[in-house]
Amino acid sequence: MKEGSVIRNESGIAIQPLYTAADVEASGGVAMLGNPGTYPFTRGIHPLMYRKQPWTMRQYAGFGNPAETNQRFKYLIANGQTGLNVAFDLPTQIGLDSDDPLADGEVGRVGMSIDTLRDFEIAFDGIDLDKITVSLTINGAAAILIAMYLAMAEKRGYDLKRLRGTAQNDILKEFIGRGTWIFPVEPSIRLVGDTIEYCAEHAPKYSPVSVCGYHIRESGATPAQEMAYAFCIAKAYADEVIARGLPVDEFAGRLSYNFNIFGNLFEQVAKFRAGRGLWAKIMKEQYHAEQPGSMWLRMIAGGGGGGLTFEQPEVNIVRGAYYALISALSGAQTMALCSYDEAYTIPTEYSARLSLRTMQLLVEEMGLAETVDPLGGSFYVETLTNQMRAEMERIMAETDAEGGIVRLVADGTIQSRVSAQAYKMQRDIDSGAFPKVGVNCYRNEHEDEHKVEFHPYDEDDARRQVESLNRVRAERDAPAVAEALAQLRADAQAGRNVMPALMRAVKAYASVGEMTRELVAVYGRYREPVRF
Repeated sequence: MKEGSVIRNESGIAIQPLYTAADVEASGGVAMLGNPGTYPFTRGIHPLMYRKQPWTMRQYAGFGNPAETNQRFKYLIANGQTGLNVAFDLPTQIGLDSDDPLADGEVGRVGMSIDTLRDFEIAFDGIDLDKITVSLTINGAAAILIAMYLAMAEKRGYDLKRLRGTAQNDILKEFIGRGTWIFPVEPSIRLVGDTIEYCAEHAPKYSPVSVCGYHIRESGATPAQEMAYAFCIAKAYADEVIARGLPVDEFAGRLSYNFNIFGNLFEQVAKFRAGRGLWAKIMKEQYHAEQPGSMWLRMIAGGGGGGLTFEQPEVNIVRGAYYALISALSGAQTMALCSYDEAYTIPTEYSARLSLRTMQLLVEEMGLAETVDPLGGSFYVETLTNQMRAEMERIMAETDAEGGIVRLVADGTIQSRVSAQAYKMQRDIDSGAFPKVGVNCYRNEHEDEHKVEFHPYDEDDARRQVESLNRVRAERDAPAVAEALAQLRADAQAGRNVMPALMRAVKAYASVGEMTRELVAVYGRYREPVRF
């Protein structure tokens, strides 16, 4: 953005017209550079990166009932997708059963509807969980759905000690960015700790948390804030489980991140390079991690719904290609790419395939997998990487000085700051101060826009989902369900890890809503603070 003759990126760093070796040195030099695969991992967490194995391609997918979603999963896998990123509908995300009156009109609308373990069995039928890793985009009800996923895998004969996969399970960013919370802040953090502790023992290769700067960025945070707040959140979860006596090297290697990509190419690349080095430094110097894997910034880089536009939707195809390029240049382990029609609707098979092909051609045609950190050594990129790292450290220090991320989320301070920035950004877009192609510049005032196919909402799908839930209730062992739910409430009241009780309850085919109600009876519900 221009301020007179000064150009600044979104993180507030002034951009010079020319960079030299002197700028690199003035910004901190190359002390934090290193080589790929070695501390501090600025250039990548593996020595050969994509030359050994290209990034995992994981499209976000899920809608309607589990049978429909299963068909979309198989379509994406057949077209070369190497991972699944599962979307859940709003009732599932906030712990409601499909027949709850509050779920009316939302069942299966913006993601897959899940009520019981039966739905997971249907959704993943015929999918080899050893070959396709699965990411569950769930937060408020994450502990319940992690239990369902593990129980489903175990029932199908998979060894949980070897099972790989990820759950988002980042409740602090929900308070900041999306709002699909259920429980108050403190018990929500305890539930995250329960999942980390349980998986460390029973599913050590499974990643129970993917700290999600993505949605913080979508909500209005700058790129530097996205990384800094995400690191503050990850530290809060680490502190929770370390306080329980779990050594850092027993869980830190399975923490992962979900970050956003939209905006200036060089700022995005620099934020990831800076973030890798900073996270490694935090884990080594503050948490005294000894295993290299504990210091890795393992991340999925998603290209970025907040950058897409309702206007001139085909231009989003071009934006998406640049987002994928940024992800590859940044050294992400997993790449997700929004489809061009996601500013409107759930992606069609055609648009999802187009996004998948975009990621594939970077490997097959563009040479992005041939060498590690191809922008490394650029005077501009190295200077900007140092400056971005310094800005992240400043934001983290400021957050800690004001009481820490948990306190600032609980009292609404972070939400207020991010919302204020989102408002300012929207005003800058409206005024043209921040250029957005097709929105405030290069508009098609008199040209018909190309039509986008909307995903229809099928009320029959919702009816079938409710019928399926009722069949499960009629067929299951009711006394076993009641006993499992009573144990869940007792464990929550006693402050015990609730994951064993959740595993027992989901195996008895207790529903999401039933398990949520038991936990709400103990923890209560979150009430959002309103700040002006």
